[in-house]
Amino acid sequence: MAFKLENLKPGPGAVRRRKRVGRGEASGTGKTSGRGAKGQWARNTVQPWFEGGQMPLQRRLPKRGFKNPFRKTYQIVNVGDLARCEGIEEITPEILAEKRIIRNPNAPLKLLGKGSVESAVRVSVHAASAAAREKVEAAGGRVNLLK
Repeated sequence: MAFKLENLKPGPGAVRRRKRVGRGEASGTGKTSGRGAKGQWARNTVQPWFEGGQMPLQRRLPKRGFKNPFRKTYQIVNVGDLARCEGIEEITPEILAEKRIIRNPNAPLKLLGKGSVESAVRVSVHAASAAAREKVEAAGGRVNLLK
């Protein structure tokens, strides 16, 4: 038999029927449905993380690290990616989003120096590395920083 997706099935004994509870005394799991008599565990009031009064895991483990609320995250565009915008003199975040080089034209954008650029282009970005700036200016272009 060929190994195909439509021929896949679980191994023998891997799949069992669901236990049907509360189906009469003779079934073995009737009346209290295998939960015993009364009490917290019989009443479906226990959260999955409850550990019987033991100090819960999320309180036993130490807190680590922090999140910096002032962190700036940039979308990254390399100098080599600018070749995909051939024929365009001024490259803006809107044009890069249109060409699907970046996702969000409103998020901050940083130009990095990987790759090379042949044509003279004006690039408008929020930040640029020194190497990227050098490569664009060496090709006769200009990097304009946005606010």
